[in-house]
Amino acid sequence: MLQGHQSWQFENKPVIISASSVVGPDESEGPLAEEFDIGHGDLMIGQKSWEQAEKKLLEDAATHAIERANLTKEQIQFYIGGDLMNQTISNGFAARTLGIPYLGVFGACSTSMESLALAAHIVNAGSAKYVMAGTCSHNCTSEKQFRYPTEYGSQKPPTAQYTVTGAGVAIVAPQGEGPVVTRATIGRVVDMGITDPFNMGAAMAPAAVETIGAHFRDFCITPGYYDLIVTGDLGQVGYDIANALFEKHRFPIGETEYKDCGLMIYDRTKQTFVNSGGSGCACSATVTYGHLLKQLKRGALNRILVVATGALFSPLSFQQGESIPCIAHAVAIENGGGST
Repeated sequence: MLQGHQSWQFENKPVIISASSVVGPDESEGPLAEEFDIGHGDLMIGQKSWEQAEKKLLEDAATHAIERANLTKEQIQFYIGGDLMNQTISNGFAARTLGIPYLGVFGACSTSMESLALAAHIVNAGSAKYVMAGTCSHNCTSEKQFRYPTEYGSQKPPTAQYTVTGAGVAIVAPQGEGPVVTRATIGRVVDMGITDPFNMGAAMAPAAVETIGAHFRDFCITPGYYDLIVTGDLGQVGYDIANALFEKHRFPIGETEYKDCGLMIYDRTKQTFVNSGGSGCACSATVTYGHLLKQLKRGALNRILVVATGALFSPLSFQQGESIPCIAHAVAIENGGGST
């Protein structure tokens, strides 16, 4: 049901009965390596192109999640997903392989929580029994489309982030074993006039803070309600800006632990090539579905709020001098036995 102005309360508590995370070689050498289900040793993943490799990442994650749920793909009513590629081709082609009725969405790097919120909404309303949500990204496809081809070897400023190669998928059902989705807040588009595609953290941080503030206003709770609030892929620059904005607006973020997926997935002291940290659709997806859900199941966490962030620009809009509008979507996930 609608809560406040831009949030949903899922009174039936849809369950994430299965999830899977698949990553590439750099993520397999990061601090969360043991948490991912599949780690590929090369960026091509046995395919003829990086675009085909990205599609394969998503297909692997979807297949693994379906098998883990003891389901067949024919039992999944809907698949909701998107990616960074033009016309979301990674998801479209993967949906062709899977043969599951497909709803394509685009929220840039916020797609992980956009798709999960919609999946939970559909299941909560009784409109489907099994809905799959997922997304993917690949470092080389994103560099090729948004910046410069990898072969060009262009230098990047310290504010730049490193697109995560990976895919994350979750299957939501009305009942079963697993963490439950209890709330979601749909973000507004925020544009602070940033035009630098190598400074996504600065562009996305205000959107993250806006959505987090809206979530707590709509539900009349405080940050201490959650054990952890995690943003999607602000990196170090965006994370610092977000903290400064929390302080400026006197938002009590200190009541809880606040982290960023872009800082969790890599070890920036050793993997210096990631600059400010991770980004890409797979950043929050793999950290959430590969690490955070396991933390919930282990009892290390009981309630988390995942705030995936995305920059809604394209190569064309950048070339035409447009600024970079951004958005963030928040989803609350709790232990199956947790109380709301």
